[in-house]
Amino acid sequence: MDKYSFLNAAHTSFFAEQYDRYLTNPDSVEPSWRAFFQGFDFGLENAAEDLGVESEKGGMVVLANGRKVEMPETLQKEFQVIRLIDGYRSRGHLFTKTNPVRERRKYEPTLELSNFGLSQEDLGTVFDAGKILGIGPSSLKNIIAHLESIYCDAIGVEYMYIRTPERIQWIQDWLNKNDNHPNFTPEEKKNILRKLNEAVSFESFLHTKYVGQKRFSLEGGESLIPALDVIVEKAADQGVKQFVVGMAHRGRLNVLTNIFGKSPKDIFSEFDGKDYEETIFDGDVKYHLGWTSTRETDSGKIVNMNIAPNPSHLETVNSIVEGISRAKQDRDHGDNISEVLPILIHGDAAFAGQGVVYEVIQMARLDGYTTGGTIHIVVNNQIGFTTNYLDARSSTYCTDVGKVTLSPVLHVNADDAEAVVHATTFALEYRMRYKRDIFLDLLGYRKYGHNEGDEPKFTQPLLYKSISKHDNPRDIYAAKLIAEGIIDENYVKDLEEKYKNDLEEDLLDSRKIEKTRITPFMQDEWEGFEQVTEEVMLKPMDTTYDLKKMDQIAQSITKLPEDKKFLRKLVRLVEGRHKMYFEDNKLDWAMGELLAYGSLLEEGYDVRMTGQDVERGTFSHRHAVIKTEMHEEEVVLLNEMGENQNGKFHIYNSLLSEYAVMGFDYGYAMASPKTLTIWEAQFGDFSNGAQIIIDQYLSSAEDKWKLQNGLVLLLPHGYEGQGAEHSSARMERYLQLCAKDNMFVADVTTPANLFHLFRRQMKANFRKPLVVFTPKSLLRHPKVMSTKEEMANGSFQMVIDDAEAKVAKVKSLVFCTGKFYYDLLEKKEELGRDDVALVRVEQLFPLPAKQMRAIIKKYKNADDIVWAQEEPRNMGAWSHMLMHLDEAKQFRVASRRFYGAPAAGSAVRSKRRHAQVLDYVFDKSKDNMLIR
Repeated sequence: MDKYSFLNAAHTSFFAEQYDRYLTNPDSVEPSWRAFFQGFDFGLENAAEDLGVESEKGGMVVLANGRKVEMPETLQKEFQVIRLIDGYRSRGHLFTKTNPVRERRKYEPTLELSNFGLSQEDLGTVFDAGKILGIGPSSLKNIIAHLESIYCDAIGVEYMYIRTPERIQWIQDWLNKNDNHPNFTPEEKKNILRKLNEAVSFESFLHTKYVGQKRFSLEGGESLIPALDVIVEKAADQGVKQFVVGMAHRGRLNVLTNIFGKSPKDIFSEFDGKDYEETIFDGDVKYHLGWTSTRETDSGKIVNMNIAPNPSHLETVNSIVEGISRAKQDRDHGDNISEVLPILIHGDAAFAGQGVVYEVIQMARLDGYTTGGTIHIVVNNQIGFTTNYLDARSSTYCTDVGKVTLSPVLHVNADDAEAVVHATTFALEYRMRYKRDIFLDLLGYRKYGHNEGDEPKFTQPLLYKSISKHDNPRDIYAAKLIAEGIIDENYVKDLEEKYKNDLEEDLLDSRKIEKTRITPFMQDEWEGFEQVTEEVMLKPMDTTYDLKKMDQIAQSITKLPEDKKFLRKLVRLVEGRHKMYFEDNKLDWAMGELLAYGSLLEEGYDVRMTGQDVERGTFSHRHAVIKTEMHEEEVVLLNEMGENQNGKFHIYNSLLSEYAVMGFDYGYAMASPKTLTIWEAQFGDFSNGAQIIIDQYLSSAEDKWKLQNGLVLLLPHGYEGQGAEHSSARMERYLQLCAKDNMFVADVTTPANLFHLFRRQMKANFRKPLVVFTPKSLLRHPKVMSTKEEMANGSFQMVIDDAEAKVAKVKSLVFCTGKFYYDLLEKKEELGRDDVALVRVEQLFPLPAKQMRAIIKKYKNADDIVWAQEEPRNMGAWSHMLMHLDEAKQFRVASRRFYGAPAAGSAVRSKRRHAQVLDYVFDKSKDNMLIR
């Protein structure tokens, strides 16, 4: 057997350092050392007799590089201690004291010495491995004490799965300071107690004054308040200028008052259920409302504070917050995105259960969606409504989804206020240094049921028996400070009395006010914009654009860089665009769209577009991003307009998500009204995946929260025989959500009308969501062309009359919308029917009823008025017409019959049904409702 003399000669601390590096990241050590350590691990994990090698007294036999090596026993033990340290780093979080009201589950294997080849006899031995913890050579007993303090006290840390050694080293260095325990000054401790007192006293005051009313109390998780307070204070000192917070209901009122500075007087008015000052505003429950304020920190920094409005659909607000944050970063903080800090506060059950959480986390490092790191805080009640956490997830922790992005996760006993603030400080420093997400899991409890009128003992009698006897975090911390001699017995009583006296004054003042006034959210961003009614939305708007400037834009976007090589097809495509503009003057859909963007960019607006495959376009029509053939270098011609460019064009292919992506862009549009923000679905009905955003924000946010928003949805729609999931954008669903003045819905048929529709969206001094049903087959239809003059000098046409019709001859007046118009036109020309007029309704909401009535009056000889659609009778726009146009009740309806699925899967059957509808439009004797 070879004797490796260097194993005896070299200092063990060198080997310890190398082995520690190997355990953290095997690739970080020299290959021969890596082979040696692999052999050692193999020998350690497999009994000597299994290897067919006898172990000698004095050391372990190790296989390294195919040779047998005798290792000195002292070095062997050193390595085993390092494995013990690694065990604490990797699994210490499983054995912490982080649960204030439950006995935590048991996990195997434990951190017992025997699991690492060590014994009680080794406790007095001094090991160089202590240097790894920053304590120098130390006895095993001392090393274990430090490990227990760092990894198994009130803070459990998960981070060893991170694949960047530098980040791991930074984390370990941070944790090793004071053994991962804070060293706060007496004043800092008093400030923590003050914020705890505010949190506890606010809840008890509401509990007394508004008995039985829902408030979704923070009790059991009050340490959230000092945690947020320290983030704001320390982040401001590190340069953060804006905070964007998202959270659901539990603790929200407490956060609004004690972190955001919302007057308790306003909250009391909301509790009293008063009506609102505004007649056109319906409002929402108090724990859904958003808030914007400024706050001066203790060091004199002025910061902007935003808490986004949220619906009852838990975790939905996550994507909204990220979008708001990104918009603020793009607009005002492009040089240092860290100046805007998103904070998301979650509940444990929702965080583990809601799929949008995963979608948002997957966005964290993507170019189109990154916000420079989010601090996630889970207020862990260890229970859902009535559902025990064991029934709420399969993972060990509710935060395990955070590991998807290899983010650190800290589990903290929420009863230990100093540990909470310490962990929060770590989270902030990590985020500011690495611009990455980090997760805090504050393990507390929920003092009452799901709401204050609920009885939790029905479903968790033992847990709530324990909770009923449990002191709140303030009293626990006060007792600690009294024991330390920092405060006396009367200190907390005086704090509480003063705070509650202030609340009493606010309560008296609030009851002198008859009506509630809701403060607008992010009012600074919306200065100069007005809230308008349906009448204003229907007024024509100047969307013309100077033709010479358009020529310059067209020149920029129809010429590729000469010093780069592109695919021949792309070269021909761009050359074709140049020809269609400068020679033929027949502009297709893509040119109309790109020219609209270019005109807005020249005028100083930004454009942001995201969605699945939007850079090229699902149907290969847009090609807004063009890649070179050899190196896939990206060329965005809309950002190469030179002096004609005053805005920025941002376009990003999205992750395969609708819910989070639409929510993100809704949030973006909420914070950036001077950006044309567009989300495009791959196919129209894919927006089903974002139905919660559509229902809870897009259609209702202005009524609930006084929020304007100009988000544009592009939803490909049209029946081309592609089956049930690739035909209908389910326009009936959007139209059913339309009311008064809440959004625009359009189904345009010409490139010029699309051009003016986009320009109208930005030129208005108000913002409404815009839903556009966009074409597929029409993208290259020979008749779907517009001239540049129609774009430069025209305007958006809500209704397009039949320009070819001879009014006196018309007997059948057909109203239709979208792509179906061209099918009807082809049939009309085939039949030679000059007694039929085809009128396109380009804007479906607000419905241009006055114009439609004028057209009906114009065709006074028409005794047959038809509503024609390619969708089934129970889908499409027909029911919408019945609700918004009284005359529609007398229309003859031409459509597919009633169906459960939007379209047939068989192309043959789909074509037959389509033909039957067309036949019935032109011959009412052919009743299409009788034919399957």
